[in-house]
Amino acid sequence: EMQKKQNNIESEVAELLRLEADAILNVPLSNPYKKALFLIHGVNKRGGRVFVTGVGKAGDVGRKVVSTFNSTGIISSFLSPLDAAHGDLGALSARDLLFVISNSGKTTEIINLITLARRVHKSISIICLTGNPLSPIAKTADLDLSTGCPEEICPLGLTPTTSVIAMLAITDVLTVLSMRERGFSAEEYYLRHHSGYLGSKAKQIARKRKI
Repeated sequence: EMQKKQNNIESEVAELLRLEADAILNVPLSNPYKKALFLIHGVNKRGGRVFVTGVGKAGDVGRKVVSTFNSTGIISSFLSPLDAAHGDLGALSARDLLFVISNSGKTTEIINLITLARRVHKSISIICLTGNPLSPIAKTADLDLSTGCPEEICPLGLTPTTSVIAMLAITDVLTVLSMRERGFSAEEYYLRHHSGYLGSKAKQIARKRKI
């Protein structure tokens, strides 16, 4: 009986993992990745910053994106929509880029932030990462990166699960493509991430390449 239950659990886990993997494989290859890189690298070249924003789980994804971008040479900060409305919008300049994350593409706080940002800097570039290309946020942004709108594996169809996996995959793809295009080296990575296991590994790679 115990073995039967274990087999059932393993079967259920395998199915859930397959659905999450499918969500990644169904991310649109037609997304404007090249154009997104052009905007991001343009910010780097003119000494600007990528401001990433999102609410809830999308905000959690945004904070991870900021951490990854910074360690790979893309200067970034997280901008809370709530704090932006209470003065933090002042950190945004015309040379920066706004990278907004919203699965529904209808998040009120994000819509308000875009309105405020363009009131201050009319020409600021905006990249949107969403599961709804027809949404108000997607239509307002300069570029829309679509997750392909995967169904959540949550039994209620509500808890952000597969949508988050797809978002993380897209931002990882952007990061890797950017590193390749810029020729980002282990030495550069080590300068930004010199502590811990990864710092030690980056240092070893950098030393080997100098030999």
